[in-house]
Amino acid sequence: MSSAPTALTGVASADHVVAHTLLNCLLREVAGPEHRTAVSDGHLLLRLPRCGVLLRAGLRRASLIGAHRFTGPVSAQYDGVWTELTWQGLAECVHRELELRTGVRNDEFLGQVAASHAGISASLGTPRPPAADDAYMDSEQSLLFGHRFHPTPKARGGSAADWARYAPESRARFPLHHLAVRRARVREEAVTEGALAALDRQRAVPDGYRLLPVHPWQYSMLRAHPALRAAVARRDVLDLGTGGADFEPTASVRTLYDGRDFLKFSLNIRITNCLRKNAEYELAGAVALTRVLEPVAADLAARFPGVDLLREPAYRTLDLGSRELAEGFGVIVREGLAARLAPGVTGLLAAAVADEYPTGGAHLGRLLAGTGPTEALAWWDAYLALLVPPVLAAYFDHGVVLEPHLQNVVLGVGADGTPRQVLFRDLEGTKLLPAHHAAALAALPGDVAGPLTYEPGHGWDRVVYCLLVNHLAEMLAALADRHPHLEPDLWCAVRRTLAARAAAHGSPPPLLALVAGAPLPAKANLLTRWARRADRDAAYVRISSPLTSDLLCEAARTEPWSTAS
Repeated sequence: MSSAPTALTGVASADHVVAHTLLNCLLREVAGPEHRTAVSDGHLLLRLPRCGVLLRAGLRRASLIGAHRFTGPVSAQYDGVWTELTWQGLAECVHRELELRTGVRNDEFLGQVAASHAGISASLGTPRPPAADDAYMDSEQSLLFGHRFHPTPKARGGSAADWARYAPESRARFPLHHLAVRRARVREEAVTEGALAALDRQRAVPDGYRLLPVHPWQYSMLRAHPALRAAVARRDVLDLGTGGADFEPTASVRTLYDGRDFLKFSLNIRITNCLRKNAEYELAGAVALTRVLEPVAADLAARFPGVDLLREPAYRTLDLGSRELAEGFGVIVREGLAARLAPGVTGLLAAAVADEYPTGGAHLGRLLAGTGPTEALAWWDAYLALLVPPVLAAYFDHGVVLEPHLQNVVLGVGADGTPRQVLFRDLEGTKLLPAHHAAALAALPGDVAGPLTYEPGHGWDRVVYCLLVNHLAEMLAALADRHPHLEPDLWCAVRRTLAARAAAHGSPPPLLALVAGAPLPAKANLLTRWARRADRDAAYVRISSPLTSDLLCEAARTEPWSTAS
């Protein structure tokens, strides 16, 4: 294969991507709920009333759910004259508006936006090695811009240059750092006897020790910890250095894959809203959830062919009397794709399929290259039939809150690009409704059971946000980019699917309200990041639903760009 760098065409500049992402956040969380937006003459107008600024951006395509496609720079009107803003200038407008709105100052915000811009600029400006002959890993490593509705999607600790060695965007490959830990100093749990083999097979260790692989970046952070240095001095821990097969980072950065197993490591850095470490309750919770969910997963797979869940059957960490080290070196084992993916089916990260720009081979525009509207509608019907029913059945029949956002779903496609399978992954966001799982939760320690639960209202908001607002709306947008006139038809298909599931589940009121067009919960990433809250405590805002029949009928009679925001 050629060593020439991969060329990217049809993508925006880092300056415009950052500005458009900030505008998305303002529209969804600030100006939209306050009815301070309008679409006019091919532009979005958005007013920030507290700092007195009117913003304008050109539209490539307007969206029925307000997830518009922008083009070019963002401008501000001063004394009746439109003046182009830099991305820094727009970030400063956001900063002023939020400080006036909340009465809270956030001195980190502008720096985090700048760090995200630096990460995107590095991805666009650095030649990337050619994609390997692995469509799945290419999809994981193709997300150059990150979450369209997060103000700092590519902000990470350290410099972009430091992260180039470990970032999925640079198609990094690297060996793990290995520690041999005396068995008495290991804490581990496994659902089955062989579940820890994914760790043990990495490297041989002396008798009486267990292997603990560590992300190299994390080891560089914690290697000088006094408790670790003392353990090394008394030979409770042997530092074996780096070795073994190379792993590759997935889109989440901290979950690595060697083609057989996923290993989810701790990284003591903030990515989007959270420090990405495996808390002690998350280590035990992953294994506990794998046990609890086994009959649920089996039932869903039997009722909805093509659907499955990637289990997380084991974890291992240090037990040196230090919570910081136990969490910092904790690693969760997740099944590899081969455990669940059918023969002849190619796994693709859903976020890469739905990405706004064609930065990888998994992009929907490439899956459907050479096809027309009829094929797009058929593809969409097949996708909805795979994704929607099991998520709703998990909630209404089993009291399980799946978290099917774009980065937590692997789409399996046939050779013709047709959806064949859906795999749900990452149990960190999967929760239980207490009324359905009282006995299982009572059997767990309180500090493990508590974080595994959502109350029904919170759980339903999470399901609707992840399924509809984060996932389906973005996948639909990728289809509508190819065929703008189809957007009302695509939303009608969503509505039909939800209506059919409401009937199948005995017409539960929350689902009936969804079908009727009740406002939708959208995660408020901008406000959450401004308030410096953890992801679990993220706020939600309500946005207008595109599922109301009146809106869909009206949209069918209008130009694609002339709908209200």
